[in-house]
Amino acid sequence: MLGSIKKLIWVGLGGLIGAVAINLFLIPHHLLSGGVSGVAIILHFLNGFPVGLQVIALNVPLFYAAYRYIGPRQILTTLYGMLVFSLSVDATRFLSAISIVDDPLLAALCGGVISGVGAGMIFRVDGNTGGLDIVAAIVKKYYGLNVGAVGFSVNVLIMSASAVLFGAKLAMLTLISMFVCAKVTDKVVEGFNQKKTVTIISDQPNRIAATIIDEIGRGATFLRGQGAFTGQEKLVVFVVINFTQIAKLKALVESIDPHAFMIVQDAAEVMGRGFTVPHKLH
Repeated sequence: MLGSIKKLIWVGLGGLIGAVAINLFLIPHHLLSGGVSGVAIILHFLNGFPVGLQVIALNVPLFYAAYRYIGPRQILTTLYGMLVFSLSVDATRFLSAISIVDDPLLAALCGGVISGVGAGMIFRVDGNTGGLDIVAAIVKKYYGLNVGAVGFSVNVLIMSASAVLFGAKLAMLTLISMFVCAKVTDKVVEGFNQKKTVTIISDQPNRIAATIIDEIGRGATFLRGQGAFTGQEKLVVFVVINFTQIAKLKALVESIDPHAFMIVQDAAEVMGRGFTVPHKLH
């Protein structure tokens, strides 16, 4: 129950943040967002009707298609996300009259960042706001196409329409905004506090593991391995650390075993018990 409430809150806040980005940065400079909201903004510039209302109108046939071809599961959650976003866009349309940024490039960057934060909050709890997500799900199910390819194709059409209506310069700024939005979305979904996984192969695994626990305050795991050439069995040390702790870990391992073999890799997200050690061991 609490998980469902948390999801609704995150989707609601994410939709509101995305709506603020559209009205405060994108619309005043004739910039577009991606997906169905981008199409709605184009129609807004052509017919003057509210963006949120047009997002709802464009989603009606998409929701019908989702119900018919995908099934009713998660339709209510998607409907909630779409309505919150659409109503938020129209509720905050007064922001488009506020000239908070004069430079279109700065507006594209700020709009992309804030839109990315909103979208990331929604995707982080496995939510969505309908639109392109529905199209991608249908196309993937029946035609086997990649979801990213579908989104890219739609955004190319939006970019082309932007170039025709507002010129190549604003189309390029829209592209910049979309790119920044995508990158920030990934960061929010993955988490800004990036972790690293480190695999250490050494003749001193027990001493290295104990030092990691005592000096760095991280847990360590032993993996059993065997040298392909020597056939000798080894204990491999596996540890997850923060980015800022890499240098200290390298120095500690080198001080114990200068010939240790280390592999450092990115970890998008770390969950579960055991990442931190409550107290140092003495």
